[in-house]
Amino acid sequence: MVHVEVTPAAYDQVLKILHKDGKEGQALRLYVQGGGCSGLTYGMTFDRAESGDEIAFEREGLKVVVDRSSAPLLEGLKVDYRLGLEESGFKIFNPNAKSTCSCGKSFSA
Repeated sequence: MVHVEVTPAAYDQVLKILHKDGKEGQALRLYVQGGGCSGLTYGMTFDRAESGDEIAFEREGLKVVVDRSSAPLLEGLKVDYRLGLEESGFKIFNPNAKSTCSCGKSFSA
């Protein structure tokens, strides 16, 4: 099991996007891949299918899926959404990141 927090603001925004894009019922997939200026990047996408090699949990109708290879790097992750003058969009807070780039989308573990 992996502990990932999706804040109420992020949860609401994900549901809005799912509805707007006609993707109701799809899962929010969180993952890590190589790349970025710090070595690893976060990924978020919507997915209809599960491979069977992932960890899934549900919160108030939103299914969140994390593949097993990304799970150790995402343990304790917090996904937030902010809308403001200085910063807008999804924000990732990862207690496992040893360093992050200035954009917040790349990290090293």
